[in-house]
Amino acid sequence: MRFKLLLAATAMIMPTGVAMAQTPVAQAPASTAAPKPAAKPGEAATAVEGVTVTSDSTAMRTSIDRRSYSVANDLSARTGSISDALRNIPSVEVDVQGNVSLRGDPNVTIMIDGKPSGMFNGDGKADALQQLPADQIDRVEVMTNPSAAFRPDGSAGVINLITKKNAKPGTTGSIRANIGPDGRYNGGISGSRRAGKLTLSGDAGYRFDNQEFSQTVERAVFDTPSQTFVESRQAAKFENKGGGLNLRGGLDYDLDKQNRLSTEIRYRGFSFDTEGVETFEGENVAGAVNRAFRRATMADMSRKNAAITGDWRRQLKGAEHELAAHVEYELTDFSRDSRAFADNTPAADEYEVYGFGSDQTRANFKLDYTRSLPGESKLKAGVDLEAARNEYDNHGARGPTPGGLIVDANRTNRFLYDQNVYAAYLTYEKPFGDFTVQGGLRLEQVEIETSQVTANLKGQNDYFRAYPSLHMGYKLSETQTLSANYSHRVQRPQPQDLNPYPIYQDPQNYFAGNPNLKPQETHSYELGYQYRKGPASYLATAYFRQSYKAVTSVTRDLGGGVLLTTRENLGESRNGGLELVANGKLTPKITYNVSANAFWNEIDANALGFTGTRSGTTLSGRANVNWQVTPKDFLQINGFTSGKRLTPQGYREPHQMINLGYRRKMNDKLSFVVTANDVLNSFKDDSIIETPLLRDRTERRPKVRAVFFGFTYLFGGGKQREPGFDFGGAQVGG
Repeated sequence: MRFKLLLAATAMIMPTGVAMAQTPVAQAPASTAAPKPAAKPGEAATAVEGVTVTSDSTAMRTSIDRRSYSVANDLSARTGSISDALRNIPSVEVDVQGNVSLRGDPNVTIMIDGKPSGMFNGDGKADALQQLPADQIDRVEVMTNPSAAFRPDGSAGVINLITKKNAKPGTTGSIRANIGPDGRYNGGISGSRRAGKLTLSGDAGYRFDNQEFSQTVERAVFDTPSQTFVESRQAAKFENKGGGLNLRGGLDYDLDKQNRLSTEIRYRGFSFDTEGVETFEGENVAGAVNRAFRRATMADMSRKNAAITGDWRRQLKGAEHELAAHVEYELTDFSRDSRAFADNTPAADEYEVYGFGSDQTRANFKLDYTRSLPGESKLKAGVDLEAARNEYDNHGARGPTPGGLIVDANRTNRFLYDQNVYAAYLTYEKPFGDFTVQGGLRLEQVEIETSQVTANLKGQNDYFRAYPSLHMGYKLSETQTLSANYSHRVQRPQPQDLNPYPIYQDPQNYFAGNPNLKPQETHSYELGYQYRKGPASYLATAYFRQSYKAVTSVTRDLGGGVLLTTRENLGESRNGGLELVANGKLTPKITYNVSANAFWNEIDANALGFTGTRSGTTLSGRANVNWQVTPKDFLQINGFTSGKRLTPQGYREPHQMINLGYRRKMNDKLSFVVTANDVLNSFKDDSIIETPLLRDRTERRPKVRAVFFGFTYLFGGGKQREPGFDFGGAQVGG
């Protein structure tokens, strides 16, 4: 009923035509300059505000609660996916499966233009990041300790993807296309028209990918009667083919000098087919092979996301005095259907079909109020109401022939999950000379209802929480600043993490949720030092996170070498480290951006088959070098490396990648690009489990090594130029 009421309220508030301008959701630190006149609606910020520019265009941009990095000029991002773009951002790591982590923590909230998206939440979000093109992303904001103006979801923080905007009068736009090996290609068109009070804009893009993926598993399970480990081996090769489509249309209309209405409709979706062959050999306690299979599989996967949004922004009397309302209705559909034939030894051959589907409906209403106060202080307050309904269906059937399949009750079930969040927040920022402080408090009432329809099991979990935040900055000199901040974060269980029914992945692996899972609470602290002079910028940040009821994946043997992975709350976990970031020029034509992170992690492992705690330290880093060879020729090299990393039951081996790029500017409208990804063919993932009862080594290797050729053509708006290459330098945040 609450969900229906919120949908009705959304429909009543949404203006005719519906969608959105990008409403600011967080504030910048107070400026020491005299207040400026209020901006007209047509001049208002169209993205998340909050970045103060204090040096030239090549320097990294920082503010009291975030850092902002440009990707518009990253050549590999022009021809690649959002995952490719994120791999070149300090603090961010993306593994071979597309899973994102921030300073070693995988619990990350990903937003687009300051708004959550169902596309990057729940099942299939990693696939979405790897399939959707990055050519419409202008920059990436990293908020490891967001203010209370943001939702507290994601213990690691928030990654905010800022899309490209064009506010030039008249008609402007761009056409882009790229082609790679194995039939891979991508392209798109973007345009806008601004005339008087009306601005129209739109984007359309498509990306087709064709990748090979291989996996090997070496597993040993302890056999208690014989007191020996029983071994098995599994190898698989898959080929994925498919495409991703991105469509967006928007309208902004200035009613008068104080009021703007905005609407937007968007669609993001991808689908691909997978074909593969798996082989398996299992031994008995004597070391002889006593079971084996060769399994051919075919699968279809799709993820579709559509949303309609509306915004109203009113500029009130006085500088930085504004009221903004945002409404949104979003649908997300995900499905994965598989077919397989297993040639078993000594068991009988078997045909099977199995799959998984999820549907999410989400409605959101936000109201934000911003006002400058005497003494260059700033107040921001707001409410954020969201209702989300999730429906999950698992199905499976098997039999000796394709026409003799029988529904498998152990693989077939239906699960419902409804979550309503009612939030209000307040932030207040005030300078005291060279010292600036911003305090915030967010109050949330969460109401959750679950229903395992198949087993007729219902559950409910309602709770109220307060989430404070504190950010402080001190100006030591014109070139040096200190910062300190704190936030209280939460990692709520994903809906499927609460479904107790085992989900069939393959004959050797199952996943099951845990209905008793509790939210993970995290307290996050940071201390930072920054030095800026001219084009050079150096930043050092020490950070520490303490988590309670830490949520982690736990893998156990079901017998016969079949593993079940589930989610559990551990006692506590602690992690921290030191991050260094540097931007500057080696010569007038060569610029660089480098970063390094020393990460320490400690896990309470008593519930995982160990005694006491487990801890480890990891070193990782990334580097980018840009060379403007001539005014028309530009070269770029970027790469990253990640060291050995502790996991709850084992560790992950180091991995790395190097990419190259070249751009030739023909004139002010036309440019050509060549990129080479993973030139050393080094990108892979080795995951190891080592417990007293289980040893498992899984190697995953995607074929991402490729060369792409592409072009970009700008049209309209008179003489245009692409922005200068300053990879690693951030853009203004609003």
